[in-house]
Amino acid sequence: MNTPLQSAVDQVITSRYSCRAFRPDPVPRETIAEILSVAARAPSGTNIQPWKAWVLTGDTKARVSERLLAAFDDPEEAATHSDPWQYYPKQWVSPYIDRRRKVGMQLYGLLGIQKGDAKRMHEQFARNYRFFDAPVGLIFTVDRIMEQGSWLDYGMFLQNVMLAAKARGLDTCPQAALLQFHRLIRQEVGIPDNETLICGMSLGHADPDAAENALRTERAALEDWVAFRD
Repeated sequence: MNTPLQSAVDQVITSRYSCRAFRPDPVPRETIAEILSVAARAPSGTNIQPWKAWVLTGDTKARVSERLLAAFDDPEEAATHSDPWQYYPKQWVSPYIDRRRKVGMQLYGLLGIQKGDAKRMHEQFARNYRFFDAPVGLIFTVDRIMEQGSWLDYGMFLQNVMLAAKARGLDTCPQAALLQFHRLIRQEVGIPDNETLICGMSLGHADPDAAENALRTERAALEDWVAFRD
């Protein structure tokens, strides 16, 4: 029998999704601090707590977005930037490429973007650099000396951020799209050279009327990826 705590936790986890359109309503600094404090209870090897967060709001967020959009919209400028580390596999195989294509088709379908419409696709991707109009943009970094174990720890911390936000009626979108322009973000935000950008994240109140926020991605059946050995 489900307990109230189990039901509440399950509801927060299963209702989380990547929100791609936000209302402009501000999020109080106290709420952001509370979310990050709760998230920091994530486990980490020997409690080293490798995460660091940069919270962008107001003029700073607007300035960062303007710089990123200018670079993204200029093909020559964009070509001078690259990701600081490899996020996706160098060679795609099934089932991963199938899942990737499906979610892209689902998103563009909701937005009415036809296959081959490069202009609309570019415009939609550019919304990453406006943090999908969220009032809060988060930038996460890690010290360059950290190894793979700390990156695993970081994933648990990021999930905690998203769940703590959801529990407070807020939505999020983790964003690897910001990686390409990590040098610009570093300059605008003042991130020291010894830190590597992990990802960005949009945080705020979801726009319930936005078509793209109807997207709920599927998950593979348990038997596809779980093996029980009695």
